[in-house]
Amino acid sequence: MTSKRITQHPVLDIPEGKSVSFTWNGNALKGREGEMVSSALFASGVKVFGHHHKDKSPQGIFCANGQCSQCLVIADGLPVKSCMTPLIEGMMVQSVEGLAKVPEVDQSPQFKNGHMLSGNMLEYDNIKEEQINDVEDVDVLIIGGGPAGLSAAVELGKLNIRTLVVDDKDRLGGKLVLQTHKFFGSVEDSYAGTRGFEIGHILEKELSKLPSVDVWLETTAVGVFSDNIVGVVKENTKCSQSVKDEGSQNVKTEDCQSVKDECCQSVKDDGSSKGGVNCRGSQYIKIRPKTLLVATGAREKMLPFPGNTLPGVYGAGAFQTLVNRDLVKSSERVLIVGGGNVGIIAGYHAIQVGIEVVAVIEGLPEVGGYKVHADKLERLGVPIYTRHTVLSANGKNAVESVTIAQLDDNWKPVGGTEKSFKVDTVLIAVGLSPVNEFYLKAKEWGMDVYSAGDAQEIAEASAAMFTGKIEGVRIAKSLGVYEGEIPDEWIKKAAVLKSRPGVPLSSEALAALRSGRLTPLKSGNVENDNSEKGNIENKISENPAIAYNVDGVVECNADGAVGYSAYETGVTPVFHCTQEIPCNPCTSVCEEGIIRTQDDKITGLPYLTDANQCKGCMNCVAICPGLAATLVDYRKDKENPTVTLPYELWKESVQKGQIITITDVRGDVIGDYPVQRVVVNKKKFPGTLLVQVKMGRDVAQKAIGIKFQQAPVDTLDEPDTSALPDEAVICRCERVTAGEIRSAIRQGVRDVNQLKGLNRTGMGACGSKTCRTMVLAIFRDEGVDLKEVTDRTDRPLFVEVPFGTLAGIRGE
Repeated sequence: MTSKRITQHPVLDIPEGKSVSFTWNGNALKGREGEMVSSALFASGVKVFGHHHKDKSPQGIFCANGQCSQCLVIADGLPVKSCMTPLIEGMMVQSVEGLAKVPEVDQSPQFKNGHMLSGNMLEYDNIKEEQINDVEDVDVLIIGGGPAGLSAAVELGKLNIRTLVVDDKDRLGGKLVLQTHKFFGSVEDSYAGTRGFEIGHILEKELSKLPSVDVWLETTAVGVFSDNIVGVVKENTKCSQSVKDEGSQNVKTEDCQSVKDECCQSVKDDGSSKGGVNCRGSQYIKIRPKTLLVATGAREKMLPFPGNTLPGVYGAGAFQTLVNRDLVKSSERVLIVGGGNVGIIAGYHAIQVGIEVVAVIEGLPEVGGYKVHADKLERLGVPIYTRHTVLSANGKNAVESVTIAQLDDNWKPVGGTEKSFKVDTVLIAVGLSPVNEFYLKAKEWGMDVYSAGDAQEIAEASAAMFTGKIEGVRIAKSLGVYEGEIPDEWIKKAAVLKSRPGVPLSSEALAALRSGRLTPLKSGNVENDNSEKGNIENKISENPAIAYNVDGVVECNADGAVGYSAYETGVTPVFHCTQEIPCNPCTSVCEEGIIRTQDDKITGLPYLTDANQCKGCMNCVAICPGLAATLVDYRKDKENPTVTLPYELWKESVQKGQIITITDVRGDVIGDYPVQRVVVNKKKFPGTLLVQVKMGRDVAQKAIGIKFQQAPVDTLDEPDTSALPDEAVICRCERVTAGEIRSAIRQGVRDVNQLKGLNRTGMGACGSKTCRTMVLAIFRDEGVDLKEVTDRTDRPLFVEVPFGTLAGIRGE
């Protein structure tokens, strides 16, 4: 099989991993020790992990985050989620064909005093009762080691509060690990201008200095119970236990927590385990916190369309996991459904590893994400179709094409507008749902519980860090350790970081921006940002003013200027961001202090106070998260100035002397120009190239992008319109279609639990985490008021747990 490994990346270093051998359905393959089984399979070109027992449909990954069970495989005889199971030497992996079989055992389970015994376990009489009923007591338990959980833990650790952070992954950072782009927000509060994965390292390093905070990785919170106990399953625990059981003295058992550790290797070397498989095990642990913080992030939503469960249809987060965390080139051609930040950023990440992005489609009239993200894609040659939806993903065993169509004002597909594209992947990025079931259940049980990040409210990671900080101090106050008040400034900053992007400036306003002069705005009731209203007087200000009327229209005539450089001499930065979003790194990095934002607000657009002081350091170009700043240098040649453009793709495509295609902010081609020079500052701005070209004075301030995808995207001659909407699978685990659910609703069903009894909707292993929102949407589409619908009944246990783990039989 052809390897799909990513061997070079414009931003990420490629680590050297230890190669291990494993088998897939009896075929010998190679992978990297410790990587997830799903990624090892993808790297070998395997995307079909089995076939469903109900209709033999092919199964692959969807979330790659442990939230669903779509990626189930059999590893060394046990059914496991391949996205959560690390690969080890000699592992025998098989596809799940139909229902997974229960492993055979040599003898029937034995019980004593209500506890199950096993031949693989120590004699029961040697175990003290308190060992079985052990409970870990902590001041604060944080579920989730992402941006919110880490930020909260840092605040608690600074106050010396005993805190335990549990996370189900093998490293800290949560979604930060998947982000190669530079973050927005503020420099002082959320590391704006720093790449997401680097922020994860910064927070982890800061946390490591705080002795009162413990971290358990590969530890999954599975339930919250009425006695205020939180149950967790801790992986990689059997090795240390087996060494203790055998009395081995040649290793430090307390340090043995991973298959990579020395003790596991020593156990293998002395023949105590076969092939290393027994070095992994799991232990169920009960934790009793005084206070619980739920920082579990979010899960991706799905859309109901025919073919939505084909291998090749998966969430944008799963895509970023494969591409950015595990460095696997998962696709060749993708179409992205959803124009929010998640989808647009995933498209950018795809291009960074050489994956062609056919298009981004969005149901709304405008993309919901930051315009600078969308602009980056369009400048690279990616079309964005607004007011479009996906009709079907087409293929037999995997995605072969996708069909889209235009939407009318009633959100119905317009006949005759169908287009089909040849793709192997459809990325779904249509929003997120908070993983808040732990918070809701803990609140129901009367626990002292808080939430932060996406578990509290869906927003950007910069906001998650800030809400984590706030909740950490709030918890300290509730424990009586912190006596102060949460500063009002913190609350306001959090609200700003969560705010929706402002209205993008119109083409008329963009023309005004480029004119180089400021024209007064009419006085009246205007909106300065997303939350405040006020009056702007009819006068010229030294601070370029941006004003919106109540309809969101920019009031600025064609001779006005808002935010763009008013200078065509010396050297001057030009800012191509045209939408108010929380972002200020350009002001922080300017060595001369001549870049400010409108009213000095974090959401204000940047402007230059005095170009005569600009020294041309290019820092503002290099740090801009939206790649929306350029530098125009008129000093050597006023009629053909040198323009410096930011670039984060392949350096081979912008070598000196090479002809590149330059675009404006909307992706329209300005012309082709030879590269004069490429500036690199690996220490200060790693991953960002500063490409310099000479251009005519008339277009120099318009230039911003370098087109990458040169070939036009062709549609198939005949769009595939054979699929019917009712064929869409809603419940992935049980393969229940939209038509089956719609039929039950029309027969009078108003209870989600009744649906479960009728056709097994929501009865699968994921616990309706994926299908719930789509089921409720079908009720709504059928004209049923959701107030009349009885929602599912949530049990205390939220994650699948093997009976053997709950029974205390490690590794079974």
